[in-house]
Amino acid sequence: MGDITLRALDVLAGADAILCEDTRVTRKLLTRHNIATSSLAYNDHNARRVLPRLMERLNNGDSLALVSDAGTPLISDPGYRLVEAAIEADIPLHTLPGASAALAGLVLSGLPTDGFFFAGFSAPRQTARRRRFAELAAVPGSLIFFESARRLAASLSDMRDALGDRPAAIAREITKLHEEVRRGTLSELAAHYADAGPPRGEIVIVVAPPLAQEVDADALRAAVTEALGEFSLRDAVAQVAAETGRPRREIYRLALEITGDEPDG
Repeated sequence: MGDITLRALDVLAGADAILCEDTRVTRKLLTRHNIATSSLAYNDHNARRVLPRLMERLNNGDSLALVSDAGTPLISDPGYRLVEAAIEADIPLHTLPGASAALAGLVLSGLPTDGFFFAGFSAPRQTARRRRFAELAAVPGSLIFFESARRLAASLSDMRDALGDRPAAIAREITKLHEEVRRGTLSELAAHYADAGPPRGEIVIVVAPPLAQEVDADALRAAVTEALGEFSLRDAVAQVAAETGRPRREIYRLALEITGDEPDG
């Protein structure tokens, strides 16, 4: 909760209760602004259990404000379940835009902002993580991820292998006291955090879009063959298409030629 608007402070002061990830964190903000509204925990651990009670209060006319410890509520947190239930019950909703770690990270990255894809947190296991990155390789825009500090170096290394060695940026503790942005290629960033160790705080990774490259026929065949040795046919096609900028259909036909497989369908 690094930044807050005057309108948000008015809403928090006038609400019947404030729903938050951690009441201790939110209480610091409320105390600083002399807001006496009671707070209730609503997070990943208790969302399903407390949701019926929250809906009962809303149906009885109470006004509930939902906040998050950092960034925007509903982005990678359980708030969407409450919103979904409120919409189904025809209860009015309002949003008060504030700091968004994903968008702030994109802006600070210096990478293209005209098209982007927010992918949330990556998978904890390497196999699933690499598969997901390969699926995103051909997305024609900047990629935005949340990541835990302890997985950062490994995820950056997996991104390099699946996406190619693209420019990227790590934005940490956005809008907070120790905000930091580090830019470089995925290889450079992976090496830095492998050496320096996990950083502290909330982390956003922004990766540049795929860059089109002129690749001759022999180099293209070599790239596809190498990718097929590491990934499934589908993931190999996605990776080579992202790295070279060549059409996926062309890469797919070449991959089938190399493997001797029949086309699907």
